[in-house]
Amino acid sequence: MAGFSVASNESLIRSNLWSNQLKEVLEDELFAQKYVEWVTDFNDGTTFNIPSIGQAEVVDYAEGQAVQYSAMDQGNFTLTVTDYKSSATHITNQMKMDSFYMDRLVAGFVPKMQRALMKTVEVDVLALESGQTASDSNTINGAKHRYVGSGTNETITIEDFAKARYALQKANVPAVGLTAIIDPSCEYTLNTLTNLVNVSNNPRWEGVVSTGMSTGMRFLYNIEGFDVYTSQNLATANETIDTVTTAAGKANMFFSAASDVTPFIGVMRQSPKVDFEYNKDLQRDEYVTTMRYGLKLYRPENLVCVLTDTDQVYA
Repeated sequence: MAGFSVASNESLIRSNLWSNQLKEVLEDELFAQKYVEWVTDFNDGTTFNIPSIGQAEVVDYAEGQAVQYSAMDQGNFTLTVTDYKSSATHITNQMKMDSFYMDRLVAGFVPKMQRALMKTVEVDVLALESGQTASDSNTINGAKHRYVGSGTNETITIEDFAKARYALQKANVPAVGLTAIIDPSCEYTLNTLTNLVNVSNNPRWEGVVSTGMSTGMRFLYNIEGFDVYTSQNLATANETIDTVTTAAGKANMFFSAASDVTPFIGVMRQSPKVDFEYNKDLQRDEYVTTMRYGLKLYRPENLVCVLTDTDQVYA
C-alpha cells in the first residue's frame, strides 16, 4: 500500500499561502500645520487683505517751534486661495465580488485619501521658505536670514543655531517657542559632532551616545533655545549664498512658534470633503476627496533658513 510523500502527493501541498494581513506603507509624522495661523473670518472671495502700519517717528523739538507731523508707513498683505486638490479611487463590482481583501481595501480608501491630502499641505507649509529671496542672504537689521550651513561640506553646526537665534533677536522676534525643523541628515551630523558626544566635556549630552538625539520626530534636547524637530518634507534648495554653494541642499527652518508672531498664514476654504457615487455605466464605486486652501509666508522677519547638503553627510 502506497504511503504519502512529497514526490507522489504534490497536489496535497499548498505551495503558496496568502496572509490575512495587508502590508501598509510606513508613514512619517505630519506636524507643520500647527505652525500656521489659520484665518477663520475669510468666508467668501479668493483674496484676503490684511492692512499693516509702521512705527511712529521721533524728531527733535525746539521751544516755540511748530511740531513736525509725519504719517506712519502703511502696507497691505494679501492671502489668496490658490490650491484645489483632489484624491480619488474606485473599486469595480467584479473586484468586490472576487477579492478576499475587499472589505479592508474599501475601509482604507477615505483615510488614505485624507492622509495624502494632508501630506500635500505639510509639504506646502515647509515649502514656504520660497517666500524668501533665493540665492540671497535676506538680511534684516544687519543679520542674515538665509545662509549655508557652516560645517564641513555645508553641513549644520551648533554655530548655525546660534546665528539663527541672533537673526531672530535682531528682527525683534520674541525668544518664545523657538522651533527648528531640520532634515534627518542634520540630526546625523549633530549626533556625530565630537564636541557634543564627548561625554567628559559635555555631561548634559551623555544620552546622545546611547540613545541618539531624538525620539520620533522631536529632539530630546534643546539646542540654543530651539525645540528641534526632524522632517523629510523640507524643501530642496540648491543655491549659492555668499560664494558658498549647496548641491543637494535642504532648507532647514528656524522660527518662533509664539501664537502672535507665527511666520506662516493660511486659509482652509474647504477641509477634506468626501464624495461617493456608484457609476452604473462602469459598474464601480467611486470615491473622491477634495480640499481647497491657501498658504503664504506672513512674517519674513520670523524665519531663518539654513541650507545644508544632504549628500555630504557621510563624506
